[in-house]
Amino acid sequence: MRAVAPRLSVMRIASDSLFMPEPPVALSRQHTPSARRAQAALEGCRFRGRATAPEAASIIRADVGRQMTECRLCRRTSPLISRALGVCADCIHHRPDQAVALCQAAHIESRRPFGLPAEPPRAPDGRLCTLCARQCSISEEGRGYCGLRTVREGRLIHLAGTRKRGLLQYYRDPLPTNCVADWVCAGSRRRGYHNLAVFYQSCTLDCLFCQNWHYRHARAEAGGFVSAAELAEAANARTYCVCFFGGDPASQMLHALAAARELASLGVTVCWETAGTSNPKLLDQALRWSLQTGGCVKFDLKAYDDGLHRALTGASNQTTLENFARAARRFRERPEPPPVAASMLLVPGYVDA
Repeated sequence: MRAVAPRLSVMRIASDSLFMPEPPVALSRQHTPSARRAQAALEGCRFRGRATAPEAASIIRADVGRQMTECRLCRRTSPLISRALGVCADCIHHRPDQAVALCQAAHIESRRPFGLPAEPPRAPDGRLCTLCARQCSISEEGRGYCGLRTVREGRLIHLAGTRKRGLLQYYRDPLPTNCVADWVCAGSRRRGYHNLAVFYQSCTLDCLFCQNWHYRHARAEAGGFVSAAELAEAANARTYCVCFFGGDPASQMLHALAAARELASLGVTVCWETAGTSNPKLLDQALRWSLQTGGCVKFDLKAYDDGLHRALTGASNQTTLENFARAARRFRERPEPPPVAASMLLVPGYVDA
């Protein structure tokens, strides 16, 4: 996960301790086909530790202090139980249905102030949006989970995220920057150049630990869109690479792919940071631009365990794992530099090893 600006918090400290571990035992205990494919993909990719588990745990313990919270299921108390979730990691792992149901209240509250749907709409006679894994079925004048799709007179309308309507901010980030793949990316050695950082102000998940949560303040109705062509014009002779992140580009892939095409034609390296929830066919197109330009698709794997993923993000990780495995199968098309990378944010008490 890439932060737009530093924030002094538990989650920020955890994010600074990002590391890319060997495939954990927890993943091998899962028996879903998508988990097995992701396991194989992980074993075929390269990893480099940025912090050992004990070091990360020490950082986390130092920051959380003595605040104790009681788990609403097992009644255990700990400073590593989130007050927002109200359930511990053990209960999420061993009693996922009960735990996730309790966690849903936190997701409802996190989205309410921004007018975003609490869950992906499932209108029986709605129009289906297939751009991402949430598969929203939207009723007349309703809203999709990301807030950028609605239905008018029976037609699916894209309020933003099209070639001409990107809801985003962008800036030039001097290289080397805080890229999660900097250790395998040529951009880390391009001092004097910059990365065109494209921050999409929408998302397909509801990560309660999101360090870029302020994207939710953006409203398509407010306008201020940036077209794909305008974004490409922001590149100059010192632009080495572009990185689409957010939020998540998965919620505005039509715009991002159009911009990628324009920027690739200018010789810009194309990279992505995503939670991996996009339609697989759109992911294939994103990976194609990265393969052609020397870029990378960086998967932000929130959690291996599906119950924990649902508790923390409000969604299953099935599509994420399937998309990660799908992308990793193309690793040998261009081993150097690697076209696919993975990172995982350490979340105190929940994702800590």
